[in-house]
Amino acid sequence: MILLQVRLPPGATLADALETLGLTEEEVDAGYGLVPVLPEAGLHVLRVTEEAGRRVGGQVFSDPPIEPG
Repeated sequence: MILLQVRLPPGATLADALETLGLTEEEVDAGYGLVPVLPEAGLHVLRVTEEAGRRVGGQVFSDPPIEPG
């Protein structure tokens, strides 16, 4: 999965993101959820499949696993 950065209305929920972006529950990591990065500007990130990220077209970031050293 990858991180997708999107702009949504302030206070948006994961359900709002799915509807607005045209994503299905299978395409997102519901456990990660919708994370507000800059809530007052409506900037959020969510984890999605690579295919969904390309389709939606928001700013995409890799999401490498973080493990203890």
